[in-house]
Amino acid sequence: MKRLFPLTAALASSALLLTGCGGSDASGAAGSGESGAAAEEATVGISQFVEHPSLDAAREGFVAALEEGGYTEGENLTLDLQNASGDQGTSTTIASNLASSDADLVLAIATPSALGVAQAVTDRPVLFTAVTDPVEAGLVDSLESPGGNITGTTDMNPVAEQIALIKQLDPEAESVGIIYSSGETNSQIQVEMAKEAAAEEGLEVVEKTVTNTSEVAQAAESFDTDAIYVPTDNKVVSGLEAVISAAESKQIPLIAGEGDSVERGALITQGINYEQLGRQTGEMAVRILAEGADPASMPVESQEETELVINLRAAERMGVEVPQELRDSADQVIE
Repeated sequence: MKRLFPLTAALASSALLLTGCGGSDASGAAGSGESGAAAEEATVGISQFVEHPSLDAAREGFVAALEEGGYTEGENLTLDLQNASGDQGTSTTIASNLASSDADLVLAIATPSALGVAQAVTDRPVLFTAVTDPVEAGLVDSLESPGGNITGTTDMNPVAEQIALIKQLDPEAESVGIIYSSGETNSQIQVEMAKEAAAEEGLEVVEKTVTNTSEVAQAAESFDTDAIYVPTDNKVVSGLEAVISAAESKQIPLIAGEGDSVERGALITQGINYEQLGRQTGEMAVRILAEGADPASMPVESQEETELVINLRAAERMGVEVPQELRDSADQVIE
């Protein structure tokens, strides 16, 4: 595993190295059976922006941590799960519904959902997960002191390390195509970081933006570059198969922002574990529900470590030879 180093000024603070990072035993008796024994009934509303493996894994990790903390669905826990299917209007409606519900706590999964919930739900605790930069998005005052009724976990990835993989795969690479949704703040932040990293690597960046998943295929097919990079963008990842197909037909590597995309057919990433990120968020929920913790003073959490994941089957389909050094240093190799 490799450490996730600071990548932006907003995320360079020590708040990224918080209790709860990196393992299920992190921060907290709140996640133990001792807390669970005294757990009362609770209703938790969940607003998920779109269904895809990383966000699903975060949700599953969140629910697992609640159960470990003594909150079991069907016994003393009621879950109200609503999915916007990638539509911002639907996400806003879901946030309004949750604001008028009897939920004791609301979880928002991904930046668009978090923005809607933060605006609508102001009278009870709110947690977010899979949000790239909660300060830039205006969700919290700071990572150390959120200051309101909302806190959670950030999925800021080591974008510079991900871009560096292009040259490690092909030292002669000169360009990279980046495809992302123009309407997602989290993606815009990652793309700016990717452009800085690409400049350091001597790579020209070609950008293609989309407004919905149906535009992904055309954007991906239009690239004439030596590699393609996809950040943790909700709309693009929902249409990832089209990007995979383009990379295979062009015989160039596809670098992804997270491991689930590599399992689906991208070639490589250095990324975080979303199931574990969800667990961290769930442990925060238990501290709020069982111990009365105040979100205003609960620092935003992140993961300290990342995983190098390589899909050798994808490499073969893309005509890419993965150096042995990369294979040897991988945390997971899909063969």
